[in-house]
Amino acid sequence: MAKVIEAIYEGGVLKPLEKLNIPNGVRVRIRIECMYGLLRDWKIDAQKLKDELRSIHG
Repeated sequence: MAKVIEAIYEGGVLKPLEKLNIPNGVRVRIRIECMYGLLRDWKIDAQKLKDELRSIHG
């Protein structure tokens, strides 16, 4: 079974943001992708974005 979930890292422990339906003691593989890293270089002007969306959707 493969599933993508989000988790928060606190105090040396990854804490899932949703309930996992797996038994205790099961070994899993985790791939870490920091969410802030994906958006770090984006520069967004919120008002320009709103105006553009309004022009598209009326």
